[in-house]
Amino acid sequence: MKRREALKNLGLATGLFVASPTITSLLQSCTSNTKIWTPEFLSADQGIVLQKLVDIILPKTDHLPSATELNVPEFIDKYFNEILLTEDQEYVKTAFANMVTQLKPHPDTPIEDVTEATYKLYLDQYMPITGYIDEEREATPKAFGFTKSEFLNHLKWMAINAFLNTESIGENVLAYDPVPTQYFCGNINNLTGGKSYSL
Repeated sequence: MKRREALKNLGLATGLFVASPTITSLLQSCTSNTKIWTPEFLSADQGIVLQKLVDIILPKTDHLPSATELNVPEFIDKYFNEILLTEDQEYVKTAFANMVTQLKPHPDTPIEDVTEATYKLYLDQYMPITGYIDEEREATPKAFGFTKSEFLNHLKWMAINAFLNTESIGENVLAYDPVPTQYFCGNINNLTGGKSYSL
């Protein structure tokens, strides 16, 4: 299997991620109490790392909840557990294990003691906004699995898509029309105040 095909199987390289009824249903099933949530696929340490990362990518603001408050980590964990093929799950497990190892300053350091500054430094190093050259991929262009940069960018993409497709964001933040039967033509700023329509 080629690397591009492997990514498509993961659902991370196509727009099918949030478009299918199965994925939407999976997203709606994520209702656990975020303070006591236990991952199904990831280890406990990996679940903590996922929560920290998505809340840095999508933090709580005055007008928006954080990714964790909308159960985005739970969805990502369920997606890995229920949608991925076994061989694809191994790529994810390897990527998470490598990330946890690199985040800890010492192997015996509890993951709870890793500071937010450490997470941000890790993201800045492997997921910069512009001008980044993925040296891992350039060194092994045909290798399977993820480089650190690829995996972080896929997690970011999953988190943003899951966040935007939650019921809370769809109904309370985006422009929402539960029965879209009318057609309007005009500037989106005039029609919705600049908000995109909820799916």
